[in-house]
Amino acid sequence: MSTVTPTLRLDWGTSYQVTVLDLGLACCGVEVMAALEGRGGADALAELGVTAVHGGPEQAHVLVVSGTVTDVMLPAVLATYEAMPEPKYVLSVGACSNTGGPYWDSYSVTKGIDQVLPVHVAVPGCPPRPEALLGGLVALHRMVTS
Repeated sequence: MSTVTPTLRLDWGTSYQVTVLDLGLACCGVEVMAALEGRGGADALAELGVTAVHGGPEQAHVLVVSGTVTDVMLPAVLATYEAMPEPKYVLSVGACSNTGGPYWDSYSVTKGIDQVLPVHVAVPGCPPRPEALLGGLVALHRMVTS
């Protein structure tokens, strides 16, 4: 995974500010919160031209799905995605969000958010470190600008 340096600034090539909304559904949500709000994390994201959204999904262009997505929670995840403005991107963070993780064989767990949403970048790990989220945002940037 690529290393993010504090002097790196991503030119998203658009006039809007890149805004990230985290759906922290389980353990990985804690790591994402650390990356988005923790000491140094918000500064690193600001260096990348990215801000965390604290309001509704109408303000976000990047949806971070982190943690176990249960079938009961899935309609709320889909509604959040639908409420986002275009262009919209999805980062799936952690084994549970990516594949169902250790709960993949449970009757009540979605077997990967990519089955129902277009995932642009999947960040592996159980849980991934906060730096992995930054690496995922860099990968998303490369995909969007190439």
